[in-house]
Amino acid sequence: MRGIILDQALPINGIDQIDPFLLVHHWKSTMQGNELPQNTGVGPHPHRGFAPVTFIFEGALQHRDSEGHNSIVKKGGTQWMNSGRGIIHSERPTKELAQEGGAFEIIQFWVNAPKARKMDAPNYQPLAYKDTPKVYSNDKKIEVGVVAGTLENTRGTIDTYSPLLALRLEIKAGGKMRLPIPKHYNMFWYQLDGKSNINEKNVGVREMVLFNNDGDYIEIEGLESGKAILLAGEPINEPLVTYGPFVMNSQEEVVAAIQDYQAGKMGVLNETFE
Repeated sequence: MRGIILDQALPINGIDQIDPFLLVHHWKSTMQGNELPQNTGVGPHPHRGFAPVTFIFEGALQHRDSEGHNSIVKKGGTQWMNSGRGIIHSERPTKELAQEGGAFEIIQFWVNAPKARKMDAPNYQPLAYKDTPKVYSNDKKIEVGVVAGTLENTRGTIDTYSPLLALRLEIKAGGKMRLPIPKHYNMFWYQLDGKSNINEKNVGVREMVLFNNDGDYIEIEGLESGKAILLAGEPINEPLVTYGPFVMNSQEEVVAAIQDYQAGKMGVLNETFE
């Protein structure tokens, strides 16, 4: 992606989407240092009709957008942007990380918006680790960050386009936990590192598990310490037409998005670097 080597968990192997989730990218690398921040990450680009979301697991990420937001989110935090009718943003490792080097790891996933919400005003929601609500297993070996949705009466703070559950998990070997999930939600698990047993299926590094809608919970056991995400959501069940950064319901709407972007109707982002 724009010269960046990353792992793509979705779409893959004939699975175009897991409604309402459209894409999952996993970028893990070591920044070598002695770089200019403007030469790293992803520069200004537009979005319309969905929410691009980034979980930061190592390092720090700077977000800038055409609505005037300029935000740095560090390890353990989340950047959630509802792009609505259109916004331009950039995502880059911080100046310190570019210059000094260090570990960098993120997950970015795209969440579709229902037709009724695609032309909402855009908004950006940064969420630090310390502000992310947590749920713990009884043995305290599994920490679940509830970014969006509700888990065991703990509600995430992020405003979403449709009902969903977005969790980030830190799992220690031997940890066990049962997670209740609404049966009508589509759901998948992605293991960043370590090894887990999910409903009696062993899941290793960079593996994804797609679940059937046939139960009210999943059983987790940490076989090796590691990190994972669980994304679940109520399917939108609407026509889907995409073109790069635009996710709409018809070809005509995609053409209109391209024209609006070219006409400057999604704003302007002029990055400055000190």
